[in-house]
Amino acid sequence: MNASSDTPPDLQGVGFVLRRPRDGDVDARLRLGRHPEIYRMFGAGRSFPGLFSYGEAAAWVARIAGHPAAWIIDQDGLTGEVRLDNLNHVDRRASFAIGIFDPERLGKGLGTAVTKRVLAYAFDELALHRVSLRVLAFNERAIAAYRKSGFSIEGRERESALIDGEWHDDIMMGIRAAEFDARRDATGNE
Repeated sequence: MNASSDTPPDLQGVGFVLRRPRDGDVDARLRLGRHPEIYRMFGAGRSFPGLFSYGEAAAWVARIAGHPAAWIIDQDGLTGEVRLDNLNHVDRRASFAIGIFDPERLGKGLGTAVTKRVLAYAFDELALHRVSLRVLAFNERAIAAYRKSGFSIEGRERESALIDGEWHDDIMMGIRAAEFDARRDATGNE
């Protein structure tokens, strides 16, 4: 994809594909709902509704369809989403976001593999210089996956998220193209 393209290509990974929305995705997203622990890692409080309405699922699919760098994570069916937000082609940077909505898929390396695949696309195809993200400090599983993918901690924003009446810190992480390339050269498989 170049700066003038509005639709990113499908991206193949080992055991998954990152793809555009298709028929059936609204129903698939509706079935996944909102798992309380997963949504807590996104910053939702305990009172956040677990049910997902058909309208919300349809809006979620439409948002991905209209996004210039968003994909559905498909591992034998819709599993989550991944995005490069705030694409800036002048400064050659973007923000990274991922959500795996199926609790059965957590802790098995899918998030790390998807992250590495999107970083390869960001640096190789979009020619970005850096990709950054923010993650709640208590989301240790995500921080570990980001580190495995090459992200480094760049800072901490103290008491930046109010969840269930308690303040929590955000961790800022980033990776530059040169760092990703060095990891790829060292391992041969990024």
